[in-house]
Amino acid sequence: MRQTTRDPVIFLLSMAGFVLFWAALAWAKADPRVLPGPWEVMVEVADEAASGALARHVGATLLRVALAFALAMSLGTALGLALGRWRRLDRWADPWVMIFLNLPALVVIVLCYLWIGLNELAAVVAVTVNKTAMVLVTVREGARTLDRAVAEMAQVYRLTPLARLRHVVLPQLAPYMAASARNGLAVIWKIVLVVEFLGRSDGVGFQIHLRFQLFDIPGVMAYALSFVAVMLVLDYGVIQPWERRAGKWRGV
Repeated sequence: MRQTTRDPVIFLLSMAGFVLFWAALAWAKADPRVLPGPWEVMVEVADEAASGALARHVGATLLRVALAFALAMSLGTALGLALGRWRRLDRWADPWVMIFLNLPALVVIVLCYLWIGLNELAAVVAVTVNKTAMVLVTVREGARTLDRAVAEMAQVYRLTPLARLRHVVLPQLAPYMAASARNGLAVIWKIVLVVEFLGRSDGVGFQIHLRFQLFDIPGVMAYALSFVAVMLVLDYGVIQPWERRAGKWRGV
């Protein structure tokens, strides 16, 4: 309980230290056109929020992140479980996994735009393809460590396949899925920004591209840090609690 109570305090102190470090660097540089301080960026955030542009662009990016995240987690978990349980299938599929795992994200994005077009489908597909292999590898390792004794007990009690999945397989895979989700969320939104930078007309990546062309560094930092703040809220408010609950039965 004491640790849980202290965690928010530590987080706030750490964030305050980051802001002070940033302010010190901006003061030392003494050129807000190159490195604006926290106040200048907050003013830019407030202006964009007041105009409604910030909510519109952050919302567009968040929607793409949510769609790609859901698809990548679903596909990666299903494929990872299959490859982890069936060794022969894993041996045949492993080269494919390594190809998609090492294929540069930029290449996938460009090919999806060329093959599908400059549309939302191409954007979501590009991000999903990039992330699915990462989820697959993590879940596959979890599937390889499933407790055989528990599986045999489920067989003795004649649990249905759905019951086995729910009560035997998924609880053991939960820590791996939670870790994959936490890492995946950090990776996916960065890929989404590249997708928007290259071929979308809204979103945080589009705004960063626009501000880059205008050499508007406060605008770039305002949109980047606004979405980082959203991701921090999701990580600390959703992903980390899920990760703790997922590993609680193992005493993690």
